[in-house]
Amino acid sequence: MEDNLRYVYPVEQFFKECRDEFRFETLTPSLSSPIPITVPDVHRPAFALSGFMEFYLHERIQVIGETEIVYLRSLDPLRQREAIQRLFTKPLCCIIVAKGLDPVPDLVPLATEHGVPVLRTPILTTPFLHMLADHLEDVFAPRTTVHGSLVDVYGVGLLFSGQSGIGKSEIALDLVERGHRLVADDVVEIIRRGDVLIGRGSEHLRHFMEIRGIGIINVMDIFGIRSVRIQKRIEVEVRLEVWDPKKEWDRLGLDEKHVDMLGTKIRQVVIPIYPGKNITVIAESISLNHMLKVYGIDAAKRFNTQLIDMMESDRKTRRYLKYDTE
Repeated sequence: MEDNLRYVYPVEQFFKECRDEFRFETLTPSLSSPIPITVPDVHRPAFALSGFMEFYLHERIQVIGETEIVYLRSLDPLRQREAIQRLFTKPLCCIIVAKGLDPVPDLVPLATEHGVPVLRTPILTTPFLHMLADHLEDVFAPRTTVHGSLVDVYGVGLLFSGQSGIGKSEIALDLVERGHRLVADDVVEIIRRGDVLIGRGSEHLRHFMEIRGIGIINVMDIFGIRSVRIQKRIEVEVRLEVWDPKKEWDRLGLDEKHVDMLGTKIRQVVIPIYPGKNITVIAESISLNHMLKVYGIDAAKRFNTQLIDMMESDRKTRRYLKYDTE
């Protein structure tokens, strides 16, 4: 498992990835910038334009909306140029003009002079800010890559892990044949959004599986579009281990195990593997049992409570009969 947090995001790559979604157009001749994008936040420089520079967050993407444009147009040409020049007193990664607005005359020439790219989007300012924040949060989210298989089983994301060759892909394939949906096999890319872990397949391996003895197969081609999905929240790790008769295996499930991934804990179920064991049905049961626990129904705790109640009832009955001498 290798954890990774993206700290540098070049403006050229940002433009390439978001050009179609945000309908970007370039207003400056170059996309190279003095500094790359390094934080998942945006900034509106209205106060900086007016002269208040104390909280000017220059390292963020600068978004200029109608408020900033109207303010600049209210100034005379000299004060307007001075206001814009304040933005370039510190290095900027890029400036984005929202709502398809025409920038004031000095903005693009001064940006070109300082080597700062200026982009424009026709999207309204507030919706654009939300869309941009979502994109940057995804880009800068903590991420890792694990070896395993991720399957959507009854709406629950089960991540199958274990040593190489233990049968993770075969279990995933069997689940797909039973109507469940494959998310990723062999390489699972995981990102953290808040306290939620999202699993995705590698872009190059998506929907492909390697089955020993058969080779590479394409799950979507064989089972159809309903057999796959692009991403899924990971809720339970199913750890597959070779059966060891000397090991103490959990038989009640009262003490839940958890595993830490990217600072977020998810439930872990360890399943012993031996010939003839139907792991597919067990996986479906793990998924359904997890959903019951989400709704507050814990079979193991209920069984334990009933057992304690029965023992207490038997104790009272025996005590009663002991002194019932009539």
